Amino acid sequence: MRRRTFTLALPSALLGLQGLAHAETFPSKPIRYIVPVSAGGGSDMVGRTVTERWGKLLQQTFVVDNQGGGGGVIACQNTTRAAPDGYTLMQGYVATHGTSPATRRLPYDPVKDFTPIGMIGGTPNVLVVNVDVPAKDFKQFVEFAKSKSGTVSYGSAGAGSLTHLTMELLKQQTDVQMTHVPYRGIAPAFTDLMGGQTQAMFPGLAAAMPHIKSGRARPLAVTGATRHPLLKDVPTLDELGLRGFDAMQWYGVVGPAGMPGDVVQRLNETLNTVLKAADLKDKLSVEAVEPMPMSAKEFGDYIRADVARWTQLARDRKIELDS
Repeated sequence: MRRRTFTLALPSALLGLQGLAHAETFPSKPIRYIVPVSAGGGSDMVGRTVTERWGKLLQQTFVVDNQGGGGGVIACQNTTRAAPDGYTLMQGYVATHGTSPATRRLPYDPVKDFTPIGMIGGTPNVLVVNVDVPAKDFKQFVEFAKSKSGTVSYGSAGAGSLTHLTMELLKQQTDVQMTHVPYRGIAPAFTDLMGGQTQAMFPGLAAAMPHIKSGRARPLAVTGATRHPLLKDVPTLDELGLRGFDAMQWYGVVGPAGMPGDVVQRLNETLNTVLKAADLKDKLSVEAVEPMPMSAKEFGDYIRADVARWTQLARDRKIELDS
């Protein structure tokens, strides 16, 4: 009887040893790291900065593969079709795994079709206004917008973007009426904000900082749980009474669905080691990104919560866009 029990236990024990050996030998070849935007720009910089250090820790090369187009759809589809062996990863972010799934019909499921590896970090959005707007703080802005009743307009980087949905969330929580003016990217939206064609916007902090520093845009509030070190005098919306207003531009790492647990654990642990290095925080501060180490499970829960948040808002505000 004992001999039989021992024999039956052997296969599971061997599987455990094989998994351990796999984790110890992974990675044994270069890792393809898909970034769902064209080369250059903040998202690409984040990916290259992280993978340079991550590769050194894993003693293996990361090959950054920029796949712009389709709002990240092409990159997501190619990632989901890859072998789930840990050698193809993607830098998911708030658009691919948050706002786009909430507002569009996509050929992928942001939760079921991916394996969460870990969060990289995030940067808050900041409410800014044209300097000619007679509002020096958030309370005055809300009063100003309500007094104009729908004649105040706000720009965004495009319909369904985080800059669009964040302002819709603000409108919902403050009962303010403003007209949405979508642009093809954040640069032309800023041009019209500073020119007075629109009065307000909710861009990411990195995009806003040059205009705030030049005095051509006035910051009134930031998203997130705490004030950002780049804008220490600007209060969070949570401080101002809008509880749970923690929307942010975030970046994380995902792989195809079905990746082995030991590989996910090794990738997650080494990624978090990279994120805790002081020199990485300094590098990412160029894009106002604060590192946010998480376990794979925590990151998966974060993605689910973000999709749910924006999906509910899109339903409430009747925002549904063509794919």
